[in-house]
Formats: sequence, C-alpha cells, structure tokens
Amino acid sequence: MNRKSVAGEKSIEMRGVSKFFGDHRALRNINLEVHEGESLAIFGPNGAGKTSLLRILATLSKPSAGTVLINGFDIVKRPAAVRPSISLVSHQSFLYEDLTLFENLKFYGRMYSVPDLERRISDMASRFNLESRLCEKVGSFSRGLHQRASLARAVLHDPSIVLLDEPETGLDSQAVLTLQGTIRQLHDEHRIVVVTSHNLEQGYELGTRLVILKEGEITYQAEREEVDRRHFPKIYEQYARVER
Repeated sequence: MNRKSVAGEKSIEMRGVSKFFGDHRALRNINLEVHEGESLAIFGPNGAGKTSLLRILATLSKPSAGTVLINGFDIVKRPAAVRPSISLVSHQSFLYEDLTLFENLKFYGRMYSVPDLERRISDMASRFNLESRLCEKVGSFSRGLHQRASLARAVLHDPSIVLLDEPETGLDSQAVLTLQGTIRQLHDEHRIVVVTSHNLEQGYELGTRLVILKEGEITYQAEREEVDRRHFPKIYEQYARVER
C-alpha cells in the first residue's frame, strides 16, 4: 500500500501519530500516506478519532507523538509553509453569516493573496452554481447552499489538499450527488481529498481508498476498487465494532 513520494508530488505522510487529551487517547500510532490525485474516505463510529485526525492535518491541533509531513514540510515545525496548501470544510463553515457570499469570498481571497480575485470569485460561483447568490447574506442560505458556499470558499485559493469532515451531513439526495461530483472533480484536478463520513453508502462513493478507524486506531484500509459495495457494511461492522 505504501510507496515513496515522487519529487514534486503532493502528499500527506503520517508516521506513528498519536493524540491524547489528558488520559483520553483520541489517536494511536496512525501511519498513513495519501498522494496526489487520491481521495481517502475515513469511517468510524463516534469517538473513533476521525475529526481529531482532520484537525491535525489542518494544523488546528498538534500531534502528541509522531510526525506529519505535508508536501514534504513538517506541520509542527513549518505550519506556515503548509497552511496555504490546505483547506478544511467542517461543521463550522468559517463563513460570516452577516456578510454576503461575495464579501466572504473576497475576505478569504485577500487573506490568501489570490490573484485576479474578482474573476476567481466569479469562476467559483459558476462552478458551484452560486452566481445568483453572490449578493445574498450567507445567513439566509439553506444547508445545501451553505455547503456549496463552504466548498467555494475552500477551493478559492487553489489548495492542493482538501479536508472534508462529514460533508454530506444534513444534505438532501440531490445535494449529495452534487457533492460527489465536486469530489470527483477535485480528484480529476490531482488534488488530495481526505473525507470523513458516518454514511457508509455515501462515503463509499467519495473515496478511492477506504479506511476504518476504531478507538483511535486504523483497523482496516483498502482500495475502493478492491471492495464490493454490497460487502462494505459487513466489513465495517467487523472492523469498527466497539466491544462493551
């Protein structure tokens, strides 16, 4: 499964990563490699460590042990070199609800010094079918619109790595299809996508590689093409069951 990074290739490498909150172990000895053009779908019950893993990759939390390299940079030693390459979409949208979508995108574009910003905003609005919403305040958006706006914000600065924390939560079936199309497009653009999901059927479609976490440890991983969709729920039950 593991392979060496090619010079210049975008990648994530986690080596022996653990995370503790006091006596609570959120992650233990995580070893993962994700390379340019791959989509990693991470599954696990509540408390398995999915969000803790994404927060470390997003440089919002430091590992208690181990090393994380993103595009060759150590995220603890060189966080400033890593952050422009990363974007996170989580339950917190990072959008200001009292501002219009255009104002939000302009704010984030200036933060990342996006060139030709107004054209880039227009391109993102078109990509996510948000042209008619640019002058509306984000606080008035439905859950589906909010998620599309979050995705537009996330890729505005052209990151090589996009992190998605249970992005399908609360979306209707049409919005989920739109999300799946967006992730496929990110994959086609040779970005790295890491997505956590609690929905086995939907999450299966979002990753080219599937990982199951249980109590902070990786208990299973495989290429999606090796896993029959019909059998994945049984695999999940086997590798994610928490003994009581």
